[in-house]
Amino acid sequence: MSTNPDVVVLREGTEGLSMESYAEELRERLPDRTVALARTPKQERELVTDARVVTGITVDENLLARAEQLELFACTFAGTDHVPMDAFAERGIAVTNAGGIHAPGIAEQAIGNMLVFARRLHEGWRRKQRAEWRHFQSGELTDSTVTVVGLGSIGKAVVQRLQGFDVETIGVRYSPEKGGPTDEVVGFEEDAIHDAFSRSEYVVIACPLTETTRGLVGESEFATLPTNAVLVNTARGSIVDTDALVSALRSNAIRGAALDVTDPEPLPEDHPLWNLENCLVTPHTGGHTPRHWERLADIVAENVQRLADGETLDNQVLAPESD
Repeated sequence: MSTNPDVVVLREGTEGLSMESYAEELRERLPDRTVALARTPKQERELVTDARVVTGITVDENLLARAEQLELFACTFAGTDHVPMDAFAERGIAVTNAGGIHAPGIAEQAIGNMLVFARRLHEGWRRKQRAEWRHFQSGELTDSTVTVVGLGSIGKAVVQRLQGFDVETIGVRYSPEKGGPTDEVVGFEEDAIHDAFSRSEYVVIACPLTETTRGLVGESEFATLPTNAVLVNTARGSIVDTDALVSALRSNAIRGAALDVTDPEPLPEDHPLWNLENCLVTPHTGGHTPRHWERLADIVAENVQRLADGETLDNQVLAPESD
């Protein structure tokens, strides 16, 4: 184990993936750099002292206080609300995230959920469990209108994968004047949201949780959605008013919902969403991919070089202190 590594990989893993695998992916991409995996708290304390780059889920402030040479913390999550950003800012340390690496898997799951409801595959599964050979009617995704709320990496990946399905797409973003990959782009204004929702058979939530998007889909929005609409939430549970969603599903105000995220999360065992046949729930697994470390290592390795060259970092959520 090097006592003076260029990059330190902290010991805590994510999504059941080995941090050793992550370290190996970084070594492959950084053959001229020293990448060290800290396997114990003691090794973390020793290794971060001289490291310029540290990567992991987070760094507690006691460990951060020892990292006197640290210039970049590369978070292995897309979200950084659990990271001590103020402490990094005070020390002039850059922070990057894993944004974008989950987009392919989340987009595939969103498409899969739309197809499940279009073809009523969940009904087929229920009848198979009962060994019941009895036909049921299905629909088509073709000629539907799909509104994608958020045109970041996930939203763009969803839209890309919708090509070929012969659907109309509406994108919702903060700056609609910038356009986007959808047939139409609107902003987050209330009238624009309701107009888009009123024309949509499917709404995919793919935006970050902000003050603007918290509770974005509530009782009023469910009243606007057509009764054959399906809500697909790939983002954060709090973007949707859970009580309003339960009411809409129970009363068939909408056709269904597919939720990879919930509010609260985890969803309690006695929550009514579990027992609603028109609601599919997965335990925040949409972003899981066996290529997690491969994609993240691409970003971090590139940023190690950019840091050395004084260039702007990819996936930067906190800029380094200027000289």
